Amino acid sequence: MTELTVWYDGSCPLCRQEIALMRRLDRRGAIRFIDAVEAGPASCPLDRGDLLARFHASQNGRLFSGAEAFAAMWRAIPLLRPLGWAFQRPFALALLERLYRRFLRARPALQRFARRLERP
Repeated sequence: MTELTVWYDGSCPLCRQEIALMRRLDRRGAIRFIDAVEAGPASCPLDRGDLLARFHASQNGRLFSGAEAFAAMWRAIPLLRPLGWAFQRPFALALLERLYRRFLRARPALQRFARRLERP
């Protein structure tokens, strides 16, 4: 299996926490994490705004977005691999995508709350 590349929003406290957890779980180093806020245009497969609007990952030249990107990331981490496999199925992936879209609508409020928690 080739390395998976994951782009994330480094300015988002929720994203930073999640990626920190994924890094700890990725003991084999199978995932290359790229902060899309700090990355140069050459390392971004999409316009930065599009890249920051949804979660993205790529592997073997294929770009994943949203729920499909999460499932790909989970498959790259042995502990989460069963979850990633489960969400490869069309019905399960469609359900996860619907949940992810709901999260995206709530994300700004959740980010504001998380930022308040970060302040001393």
